[in-house]
Amino acid sequence: RLLARFWNHEVATAYDGLTAETTAESFRPDVIFLDIGLPTASGYEVAQHLRTRDHFAHTWIVALSGYGSDEDRQRALIAGFDDYLVKPAGVADLQVVLARHAARKSNP
Repeated sequence: RLLARFWNHEVATAYDGLTAETTAESFRPDVIFLDIGLPTASGYEVAQHLRTRDHFAHTWIVALSGYGSDEDRQRALIAGFDDYLVKPAGVADLQVVLARHAARKSNP
């Protein structure tokens, strides 16, 4: 969160799945970093719910997980994630994801 602010990004934080959904609805971010293992609703469930809303069709949703198997990544893609990072994600990982989003945004 501090690093994103350092890079001049606005940041909102939620600590459970249901709050993540309501925060995303009110904040309307361009990029969402979403932990898979959240209380109240998993990151998979949150991503699936957000993808049913038109205003999240172009939001870049990034999974954060302690698991990194091909099955885990495939499940995330099916749930509606655009990218997948294995925790702990490093600075370079975050920069790559944000660069992918910026490239996609400039070349739709």
